[in-house]
Amino acid sequence: MRHVTREEVEALIDRYVSEIGLTKEQTYNPERRAWYWVRGSARIEVFVQEIPMGGYSRFFLRVFSPIMRVPAGRELECYRKLLELNDVKLGLKLTLMKGTDQVYATYERDINGIDYEELSTTIADLEWWADKLDDELQLEFAGDYISERR
Repeated sequence: MRHVTREEVEALIDRYVSEIGLTKEQTYNPERRAWYWVRGSARIEVFVQEIPMGGYSRFFLRVFSPIMRVPAGRELECYRKLLELNDVKLGLKLTLMKGTDQVYATYERDINGIDYEELSTTIADLEWWADKLDDELQLEFAGDYISERR
C-alpha cells in the first residue's frame, strides 16, 4: 500500500472541490484546516485528522454532514431508526457527537493508499446520502438539522 501524506490528500480534496465547480477560497477554512460546502440541502465538511497512536500518528480522511437533531421525547425511536439505517446504508455511518444531540452522516478512512478515485467516490456518496437522509429524517422526526460544528 502506497504511503500518502496529509498534504497529498488535502490536494486531492482541493481537486474534488474544483471539479464540483467550487473554489478553495469558497470552501476552505484555514483555521480549522477543513472544507465546507452545500450539496442540495446537505452541508458537507471534509478534513484530514491526525490521531496520535503513542509514538507515531495516523491520519484519517473524515467527511461529515449534519442531518438532524435527536428529537426530545422520541430518543429511543430515533436511535433505533439510526441503527437500522446504519445496517443498510452502505458507505456511511450515522453518528452523534459526544455531549450533543446532533446526528451526522459520517465517513472516515485511514489515508494510506487512498487515491483520487476513492476520495471522490467517498465524498460524492456521502453528499448523496446526506442530502437524501436529512430530508427523509427531517420529515419523519421534524427535527432541526443545523450543525454546531461550523
